Amino acid sequence: MAAVDTFIPEVWAASLITTLEKAYVFGQPGVVNRDYEGEISQFGDTVHINTLTDPSVATYTKNSTSITPATLTTSDDTLVIDQSKYFAWLIDDIDSRQVRSASDLMSSATARSASVLRDTADQFIATTMVAGAGEILGPAFVDTADKAFLLLRNMRRVLNENNVPSDGRFVIISPDFEALVLGDNRFIDASAYGSNGPIMNGEIGRALGFRVMLSNNLPEGTPGSGTGINSHYVIAGHAIATTYAEQISKVERYRPEAHFADAVKGLHLYGAEVVRPEALVIQDTDVKVV
Repeated sequence: MAAVDTFIPEVWAASLITTLEKAYVFGQPGVVNRDYEGEISQFGDTVHINTLTDPSVATYTKNSTSITPATLTTSDDTLVIDQSKYFAWLIDDIDSRQVRSASDLMSSATARSASVLRDTADQFIATTMVAGAGEILGPAFVDTADKAFLLLRNMRRVLNENNVPSDGRFVIISPDFEALVLGDNRFIDASAYGSNGPIMNGEIGRALGFRVMLSNNLPEGTPGSGTGINSHYVIAGHAIATTYAEQISKVERYRPEAHFADAVKGLHLYGAEVVRPEALVIQDTDVKVV
């Protein structure tokens, strides 16, 4: 039996999406929202996002105020599905007979495909956040835990001033930044949470009201000077800031004409947009671990 005989496009597409969602850092719920995902069928689809502006408030005086109702207004943002990535691989007929299970080999290949798609999309979301954030701070030089927490405290201040909800805030840091805060008594390690709630992908702990997550996909910041200095953005905010939409548009099996093999190809469509810039703050950070 050929490997693709067990292939069901809808099941494999659902499997890829599930694998992606389990692995995202930037693309997971709690960091972005999927409020406007809608029906995405092809590259270039656009989701229109209408945001209600705040109504005005005036003083009312009994027996004298004449009330004139204002017209409600909205602002229009667009989420464009402008990212289109694909994978394609094959299993030679000879290989499919020699492995214990061709189906297992296909499952492994699917998982690896999802991993590459995830990293590519996560990097895109991170770059979108940096480009659309309401405020970028820095650059700042950080080489101690005290400086790291001062930086986080300043990011917290910006979010407070912008009236960003305190429940659900996150901050995403680099491995070098993590090395400075680990072991500090102001940092609560994720292993100490117990059964209070689910731990998000990449979550390593909590500090100053932030769920702290680790990622290797943070964009590079302004290069630092001196040896041992690594520059990356630190991204803090709330899921209301960024909306993300994705779909595995097609997963197909086929027999390549030039090969004796079963092949599978898939198309991943997605896009992201910062719709609430005030709920994102970026810190350009030079980190040196001594």
